[in-house]
Amino acid sequence: MAYTTIDNPGEYFNTVLWTGDGVNGRSLTGVGFQPDWVWSKCTSHAVDHGWQDSVRGVGKVFHSNSTTAEGTDNWITALNSDGFTLSNSNEVNQDTRTFVAWNWKAGTAFSNDASSTGVGSIDSSGSVNTTAGFSIIIYTGTGSSATVAHGLGVAPNVIITKKRNGTAQPNFQNSMRGYGEYLALSTTEASQATGGAIISAASSTTYSCDGNDVVNLDSATYVSYCFAQKQGYSKFGSYVGNGNANGPHLYTGFKPAFIILKRTDSANNWHLADNKRLNPYNVTSAQMYPNLANAHAEQADLDILSNGFKIRQAHAFMNASGGAYIYMAFAENPFVTSKGVPTTAR
Repeated sequence: MAYTTIDNPGEYFNTVLWTGDGVNGRSLTGVGFQPDWVWSKCTSHAVDHGWQDSVRGVGKVFHSNSTTAEGTDNWITALNSDGFTLSNSNEVNQDTRTFVAWNWKAGTAFSNDASSTGVGSIDSSGSVNTTAGFSIIIYTGTGSSATVAHGLGVAPNVIITKKRNGTAQPNFQNSMRGYGEYLALSTTEASQATGGAIISAASSTTYSCDGNDVVNLDSATYVSYCFAQKQGYSKFGSYVGNGNANGPHLYTGFKPAFIILKRTDSANNWHLADNKRLNPYNVTSAQMYPNLANAHAEQADLDILSNGFKIRQAHAFMNASGGAYIYMAFAENPFVTSKGVPTTAR
């Protein structure tokens, strides 16, 4: 199969930083596209992470660090052609506080009537970007085994699902560990296998889920963020820690802009790094935990390289000797573009 390198990852993912000014209706630009999923966080203070997207409606908020149901807090009030509009909420725009938002583009409307198309067993809809391998899908649960169309055209590597109208953990499932196990984004728990597999399989058209409350309770509503690996843009992988500061080098085929990693064989925090917060040079120094409301902390942990990233600490959450880890990464630039243009490390 031939693969096409995404030469300009910034058309589909970008990180923006800002300092709050307390002004309601402030227009923030610099994303480079109209985002469909915005993950925001106050970096200077302990404040919940915020997930807002174009499919559920921009005024509806989840928190990666919480099991709470979808809220109607107007943190971000509009998604614009080059960014978004902020309220004067403390969570996104309190005066003098600092903030970050990670932004993904989907953009093509998706609707699947299962009885008409024969794809999946329940209806689903949302927004899809097959070029970047990203879709946002909503559906209503049945309480029994079901298949849900995701729109990607290839099997997703990661599916993050959240119950909308009731409390439930943000459920992270992936092909690296194998569908049938799950990680809870809001906790430190190790990878879990359940009697019902929650999401048990994924194909080029659908993913399969049981009747578990986390993904498919009868009449409950859900959203899934689905990702498929794309050359030069995204990478979903695993590694084994070596327990020292000269840690593993993880080859992605691009210079990363965003990295999430998690230890899967024991309880430890999630970890999130990007290419813009605090130190713009190696070693990166802005630790953040998706399962905690904490402000980011200045502690060196990894190098962002032209072709991947290298672990530079022996912390248990990222590099215990013999520890098992998974990661997902998105690109700033491909290692080499389709025209043969190389990128450089920081």
